[in-house]
Amino acid sequence: MVIATKKAVFVTGASTGIGKACALHLDKLGFRVFASVRKEADADALKAIASTEFTPILMDIVDGASITLAAETIAAAVSDIGLAGLVNNAGTAIISPLELLEIRELRHQFEVNLFGQLAVTQAFLPLLRKSQGRVVNIGSIIGKVAVPFLGSNCAAKFGMEALTDVLRMELRPWGISVSIIEPGYVATPIWDKVVSIGNETAANLPPYERNLYSGAIASACKSILKSSKAGIQADFVAKAVAHALTSKNPKTRYLVGRDAKLAALVSKFLPDRVLDRVIAQ
Repeated sequence: MVIATKKAVFVTGASTGIGKACALHLDKLGFRVFASVRKEADADALKAIASTEFTPILMDIVDGASITLAAETIAAAVSDIGLAGLVNNAGTAIISPLELLEIRELRHQFEVNLFGQLAVTQAFLPLLRKSQGRVVNIGSIIGKVAVPFLGSNCAAKFGMEALTDVLRMELRPWGISVSIIEPGYVATPIWDKVVSIGNETAANLPPYERNLYSGAIASACKSILKSSKAGIQADFVAKAVAHALTSKNPKTRYLVGRDAKLAALVSKFLPDRVLDRVIAQ
């Protein structure tokens, strides 16, 4: 599949992982891709492997002025053509029991994984209206089935499910399709960093908290790292994103990966406390 005309799309969080895979895949399909990164080095790395029309955009999803500047830059580039798609991918994660999670860390999770996504969507909706573009949000199966020690990320992803549903209904009058991608574990570099920080946090806990949680955190880190290493490649997510952007009948939700599909199925039929035990094991 190759896009016949140069339709423009904007992908956030394209430095690594899912965002990078999506941006490069859409570039190969013939889209005119704008991709947000936070560092010049990441912009240079992407330009070295993408087409000549691939355009990195320096943007920080928690900086309103940065988002506004990105929207103005892309608006000037696409003119009256507008934007065919917005892929809200930027995100972060942290491993911690909720009892020990600092509220400032929880706020940061929501700023990056939820509030920033909506801020970007708000800024780019005028461009999306011009071409009846589409919004694709990168969620997660943990936005439907919560898991311990990733509570802050689960909460933000649950929120993304709600935002997606509401946006889909509110933007329907303008023909703007809104979809969410719900992958399971994806083999990306983010998990190495998340697990490293989680292990460091557990090692530095005060004695009382260490006695309560250090063993459980270590087990969670080990399990998450193992699952992520066995996860699907980011290209599978990129293909789902491409379908959401190009299909005549895009799905509202895309479960990606065997673990995501199994978790969604099991959660429908198992009682909550039974599901709790299954997840804990």
